[in-house]
Formats: sequence, structure tokens, C-alpha cells
Amino acid sequence: MGLGLAALTKLASVKAIDRVGLRKPVEQLVSSATRNGFRVAGAAARSFKSAQRLGKPVRQAPAGDAGLFDLTPTEDQQLILETVTEFAAEQLRPAAADADAKLQAPDGLLTRAAELGVTLVGVPEELGGVGSERSVVTGALVAEALAHGDLGLAVSVLAPAGVSNALVQWGDEEQQANYLPAFVGENVPAAALALQEKAPLFDPFKPAARARRTPKGYQLDGVKSLVPRAAEAELFIVSANLEGRGPALFLVESSQAGVSIEAEPAMGLRGAATGRLHLENVSLPGGALLGGGKPEVFADVVRLSRLGWSALAAGTAKAVLDYVVPYVNEREAFGEPVSHRQGVAFQVADIAIELEGMRLVMLRAAARAEQGKPYAREVALARKLATDKGMWIGSTGVQLLGGHGFIKEHPVERWYRDLRAIGVMEGIVLL
Repeated sequence: MGLGLAALTKLASVKAIDRVGLRKPVEQLVSSATRNGFRVAGAAARSFKSAQRLGKPVRQAPAGDAGLFDLTPTEDQQLILETVTEFAAEQLRPAAADADAKLQAPDGLLTRAAELGVTLVGVPEELGGVGSERSVVTGALVAEALAHGDLGLAVSVLAPAGVSNALVQWGDEEQQANYLPAFVGENVPAAALALQEKAPLFDPFKPAARARRTPKGYQLDGVKSLVPRAAEAELFIVSANLEGRGPALFLVESSQAGVSIEAEPAMGLRGAATGRLHLENVSLPGGALLGGGKPEVFADVVRLSRLGWSALAAGTAKAVLDYVVPYVNEREAFGEPVSHRQGVAFQVADIAIELEGMRLVMLRAAARAEQGKPYAREVALARKLATDKGMWIGSTGVQLLGGHGFIKEHPVERWYRDLRAIGVMEGIVLL
């Protein structure tokens, strides 16, 4: 897309097109390309083939119930958290502004992120990963730490793990054997859980994308919106309304006929290079259906995704707090720091209070999910707090910086734009 746009821009600067009356059409084409991107075929994907034959699907066992709600990270979690926090501070935060402006991550950043082994944590040891038991809390802590660096880039980093986690939890033995080896190797594919659609008040349980049975499997038609790294993704898990069954999930490789991508830059999450996934008469084999099309599987996917977004909101909200505190202490007005004003100090305190509430509810939901307990109520509360309070924290951060909150020299305006996505996004991340 970049090469095509560059060529059109260069063409628009050629004076000869004025003589043949092509100036206006070329300018319109450049403008349209800039706004909407070019429609391109799916990425040239690797060939996903089974490296081993599994007798049955491999699942992670639920974590043990200690009988206490303890937020203290284990020794392993602390080690992972320190590594991810350092990576977010040294790699994601410095690259965030450039990624936001260019609508893509800097070269090599996502490769370095994959080397962290984010996808390995959720994959059982029998399949080449490092997970011995289900650890939703670890996933939440990782998401929170990455979002403290930058929310858009965190989404790019976590999107492949959302697909691998879904395959571990609900994939059958053939699906696991075909796809999971790629997520534990050195070259982790770009992948995404595509639930989102461009519709007002979108309900993930009522997707407009349609799937119908065919003699050879299924046929998919529809459009998915705001898919991260869509142009380079090799594998998607797509939601569609399966005739006679309701919402279901399908494995779609980007190289399949009928799959195409269109750029879709948004208000926030710009570093995630979001795009639209077009599905036109896409033929899938019978083995592409994930989780047997069971309603409870689809509900779990939506809930765990919302839990992931709640963790991301907590991380970005913490970034706002950590930036605002030194700012109001150092910024002086009328001969003293602005933090000496009660109107400022109370707002900073309120940010800290709401953030603590967001984290507690989110981690409680994560703890119940990994122990195999009912967690729907806790996820609903976490999502509600993340949506309302996360957006309020972003807005208050901008307000506390005054005029500086409105300019790109300070990252708070970007965090505010990113936090607006929490209440509308579905899918992509999955803990």
C-alpha cells in the first residue's frame, strides 16, 4: 500500500497530467487512497501443516484454588512481569509516537516482542510451550505491563497470543497440530481474533458476517473491522452467524480465496495498524469450525477478550497517573507547584483511587477464570469500570496538563485516544 501511495503521489506532482486533463482524477485517487487504503489480497501465508499427530487435544488444567484472593505475583509471574515491564519501557514507549504517526510499528519491534515468548506462556509444554496450567492472571499482568508502554503497540504484540490461546482452549487435535507449532517457533505469525464489525452499538453475539454449510464445509461472507496488523496477518479466528446455530468461530488463513484487506486507521490504537478484513465467498473445510460452534465457547471468548481489554485499560491508566504526578509537582503557577492546589491534588488522588478499583475487579475476574469458577459477573464489572473510569482517567490526564495535554509533545493525548477504544472493541486480545 505504501509503495502504491508513493507512486500515486509522485504521479500527482507531474505537470504533464495537467495537459491531458488528469489532474483532478489523480488527486481524487490519492485522497481516497490516503483515507481508505488500498484493497489488497490476504498476506502470502506460510503453509500450516501438522508437524505431529495428536490423539486428542491438549488442554491446560485449571489453576488450584488457594482459598484466598491473593494479588501477590508468584516467583515466576514476578520474573515475567519484570521482563515485560522493562521491554515496554525501553522498546514500546520510545517507539509509540512514531508508530501512532506512521500507523505501523517500527521495523523489527514486533519481532523483538515475539522473542519475549508471549505466545509460549499460554501453550502447554506438550505442544512446545511453557504453560503447565492455565494462567489468566499472568496474561492479565503481561497485558497491563505492555499497555503501560503503549496501548496500540501492546495490541499488536498480544494479538497472536489471542489466537494461540483460543486454539489451546477450544481447538481440536487437528487444529492444534496444524497451527500451534507456528506460535512456539522463532517466527511467530501475525494473527488476530476478529470479532469487531463496523456497526453502531455492535453486539458480538449478533455478527452480521454470515456462514452457511456447504457439501465440503462452510462458506463465509462479511466484513470485520479494526483488525490489528491485518495486512500482514496470516491467520484469523473470525466470528460469523452460522445458519441455524447462531454465532460461531472459524479459522481463516489469509491466503484463502476471497480474503482481502483494506486499511482502516482509527482515532486510537494507530500503532496497531488496524484494517478491515473482507470475506467474499470464502470456502472453508469442515475442520475450520472452532469449539464445535458451541454457544458456551463463544461466550467464553467474548468474556476473556473483554477481560483482556480491561487489563490493557489498567496499564494505560497507570501510565497516565505515572506521567501526571511528576508533571503537576514540577509545573509551577503563581510561584508554587500546581499540585498545591486542591482542585489538582484531588483529581490526581481520584485517578489513583479509580485505577486501584479497576485493577482489583479485573484481577479478581482473572483469578476466577483461571480457577475454572464462574466469572461472567466479574468480567462485566471489570469491563464497565474499564470503560467508564479508564476513559475518565484519560480525559482527566489531558485536563491536568492544561494546554500541554492537547499537543502531541506529551503522550497523554495519545493515551486518551487509545482509552476511548476500551468500550467499543471486541475480540483481538484473549487471556
